[in-house]
Amino acid sequence: MVLLDPSNQESGLNALRSAADIAPVERVSGAETTNVAELLENPNASVHFEELAAAVVEVRADQRHALVTTAEADPSIIAAEPERMVYASVITAPQQAPTEFFPAHRSDEETVERHTKAEMAIAQGPALDEQQWTWGLQAIRANLSSLTGRGVKIAVLDTGVDTDHPDLVGKIEDTASFVLGETVEDGHGHGTHCIGTAAGPASPQQGPRYAVATEARVLAGKVLSNAGSGTDGQILAGMAWAIARGARVISMSLGAPVEPGELFPQTYEQLAQHALQQGTLIVAAAGNESRRPQSIRPVGRPANCPSILAVASLDQSLTTSFFSCSAINGAGGEINIAAPGRDVHSAALGGGYKSMSGTSMATPHVAGVVALLAEANPNASADGLKASLLSAAFPLTQPVEDVGSGLLQAP
Repeated sequence: MVLLDPSNQESGLNALRSAADIAPVERVSGAETTNVAELLENPNASVHFEELAAAVVEVRADQRHALVTTAEADPSIIAAEPERMVYASVITAPQQAPTEFFPAHRSDEETVERHTKAEMAIAQGPALDEQQWTWGLQAIRANLSSLTGRGVKIAVLDTGVDTDHPDLVGKIEDTASFVLGETVEDGHGHGTHCIGTAAGPASPQQGPRYAVATEARVLAGKVLSNAGSGTDGQILAGMAWAIARGARVISMSLGAPVEPGELFPQTYEQLAQHALQQGTLIVAAAGNESRRPQSIRPVGRPANCPSILAVASLDQSLTTSFFSCSAINGAGGEINIAAPGRDVHSAALGGGYKSMSGTSMATPHVAGVVALLAEANPNASADGLKASLLSAAFPLTQPVEDVGSGLLQAP
């Protein structure tokens, strides 16, 4: 992943060609989707996203040192970082409830099962009537808002979408897949669930309303495979596409864990700054690696970037979910806001519904509220939308390291 000086991109690419013998460069605009997935997987091609001043370059193992030294020496190259993978995996919580933790790199069934029935009962909080509205919508006061997100585009970069789901038919503005050999159809379920929370219908086919911005338009970008894995390059391509398509908010329930003291990725930070300048706010899941109270882990990447809004998860009792990551690392690794993420009811594959848990589920609640704010303030900058979102949060008793400004609130 190479970040170039926007005013001198060709010079940076030329330096990499001469010093590191990078593969031939293919230029791709953000609006393009054809063949992007193929190019990203082609070892004989590098992909240059000119509008983002970023490139995903293929470098032979024996040339990696040359690339790093060239990037450090050449002023037209701002940063060069290894491309990483991100993953999704499903685990089973008590009572065999289907639960999504994203990302997770190992089975955590035993850890989850150590939570006693008493702890589970406390986490459930007060009994809420969910016949008409999910507990999450009630907690963020979306049930009291007259705003719908009309005219606002929400991009959800995930595992795609079930385009035949009766609740989502007609909601999708545009789709694109950046996964080689896979269409945008969701074979995993994670993306469909997140899209449902952000921008599902006001009146679902069955059960309570579960969507925040019911009249927002959805840009469904598939950056994770049906197996729930993807690369930084695929996410970068999805971000470029979403910005070019006019998304006011990009929802990314994805990431990878980081270690204490690890710095945020410069590439994602610069791209997030570019998005803000274009009027697009990026929100991302803080990560689910914690196992409170014994183990609390730092906010994952790319949510740990200063210009990306990091979202923590709350239980129905408005306590921090046991899996939710925290602001252990400085310089961008803070939590910005917290939202409902435990036992969240939303759309599932095959036209059905399911409850899932994770900071992944909290993030689209935030994206939906950003759409409501954008409807109410169509001329607001992305920074303005972020400021409005954070200032309206309901203060919580937990440390700011765990919940940021507090509980998300709909305008």
